[in-house]
Amino acid sequence: MATPHIRHQLHLHRSQVSRCTLLILLALATSFGAQAQRKSKTSASRAKNGRVKSITVNNLPGYDDKWFHPGFYIAPHFSRFKVEQSQAYVQNLGTNRGVSVNALNGPGFSVGFVGDARLGDYFNLRFAPGVSFITRQLEFKPAGYTANTSDPDDPAELVDQEIGSTQADFPLLLKFHSERRRNTRVYVVGGIKPSVNVGNRRKDQERNLITADNTDVAIEYGVGLDLFYPFFKFAPELRFSHGLKNLYLPENNIYSNSVRSLRSNTVTLYLTFE
Repeated sequence: MATPHIRHQLHLHRSQVSRCTLLILLALATSFGAQAQRKSKTSASRAKNGRVKSITVNNLPGYDDKWFHPGFYIAPHFSRFKVEQSQAYVQNLGTNRGVSVNALNGPGFSVGFVGDARLGDYFNLRFAPGVSFITRQLEFKPAGYTANTSDPDDPAELVDQEIGSTQADFPLLLKFHSERRRNTRVYVVGGIKPSVNVGNRRKDQERNLITADNTDVAIEYGVGLDLFYPFFKFAPELRFSHGLKNLYLPENNIYSNSVRSLRSNTVTLYLTFE
């Protein structure tokens, strides 16, 4: 009977060695790939003694790979008119006739949707249609409280008018953002916003001392912060709006005659969820 040798018992064919080697290499590659992926999505903060203090997870890692992101926003704001006095007001200076017009801030609220399209690594095109509930106030101050009160066209006291409207907005904006730093990045935004008045909230004709146009076009610019969470992105943004169109509509009364132009100005805090 042949004597068994240990080298024969452990003898492996060349094909078997190749298969075993390949399986081992695949297992190691898979393990290293998983560790590298976890490392790219998380960051551990350690103390001097090596203990882990906190772990930061990179939320929504593939967010910027998609070309389009829908969302919605809610936005409280303050709005006012930029008033330019008329030549009639200038002519009445130093007399007891005429009134001056001052613009007062009025609170409001906007809601709408956001469509964000990726143009490149740092640029996005945003279309954000919405509805704004706007309140603007004008204060009419007579040239002097000693004015001739017998003249019905010469006011003798302060008069306020509230111009409230429901407005449909169609802003088209270009967004430029920085590199993402874990779950945060900053951005600037700017563009143009056409608007259409779809309803006046004040129907009291006795208080309609002056009227404004129903359409407007404004330039907008602002700054914001993208905050990435596990299931959505939240972006607080402060935006400024300056109307380009003169909204003044002439009326045949002393209040309207004191005004040459009215332009809208709005400061808005947008809270966007995408």
